[in-house]
Amino acid sequence: MNTLNTTEATFAQLADRARALAFGGERVVLGITGAPGAGKSTLAERLVDELGPELSVLVPMDGFHLANAVLHDLDRHTRKGADDTFDAWGYAALMQRIRRQRGGASGGREDIIYAPHFRRDLEEPIGSTIPVLPSTPLVVTEGNYLLLDRQPWPQAREAIDEVWFLAPTEAQRLEQLIERHERFGRSPEEARERSLGSDQRNAEVIAATAGRADLVVRLLDEPSPLSA
Repeated sequence: MNTLNTTEATFAQLADRARALAFGGERVVLGITGAPGAGKSTLAERLVDELGPELSVLVPMDGFHLANAVLHDLDRHTRKGADDTFDAWGYAALMQRIRRQRGGASGGREDIIYAPHFRRDLEEPIGSTIPVLPSTPLVVTEGNYLLLDRQPWPQAREAIDEVWFLAPTEAQRLEQLIERHERFGRSPEEARERSLGSDQRNAEVIAATAGRADLVVRLLDEPSPLSA
C-alpha cells in the first residue's frame, strides 16, 4: 500500500465527487472497497444519507453472503468473509441488471429491482429488501472484492463506473475492526483473534487489488464507530 498514490480527502470532498456522478445524466454505479475494518460501510452509508434518496441508493455486496447453513455444508463457515463464501455470480448479475436498469425501464424491460441486505445481528443475508428505482441516478455499492481479478468478480467490476479503495492506516483499520467485532457480541479475545486471523488473510488479498482502483483514498475525518 505504501507504493500507491493515496489521496487524502475529507468526507465533504468525497460527497461532492459522488454528487457530480449523480448529476451526470445517466445511471452511474459507484463502488467502495477496502480491507475489513477500513470503513467502507460507514462511508457508503454517509454518502447516501448526504445525497438523499432522490439521488442515491446503497446496495452492499454483503447481501450476497452465502447462508450459514450453506457454508457449513461446504465446510467454509470458519472462513466466512473469504471471496468464495459469497454468491459472487449472483452479485455480478445484480450489478449488470442495475447498470442496465435505467435505460431498460423506458422500454418496459426493467422496473424496480429488489436487492438483498446482510443482517449483522443475525449473521445472515435477507433477500429482496432494498428497492432500487429506475429513476435513481447513483447506485453506491460497497464490499471487499470489487477489484478481485478472478471470475466472476471482473463481471461485477464491468458494471461499476468508478471504484474507490478506502485506505486508513493499518493501526486505525485494526482498531475499527476489533471494535466492530466486539459491538456484535464477540469477546475482546475473540474479536482480536478473528481480526488477526481469517480477517487478516482476507485483508492481504484485498490490499493487493488496490492498484486497480480509480481512487485510493484516506479519509481525513474522524472515523465513525460503525466502520466496516
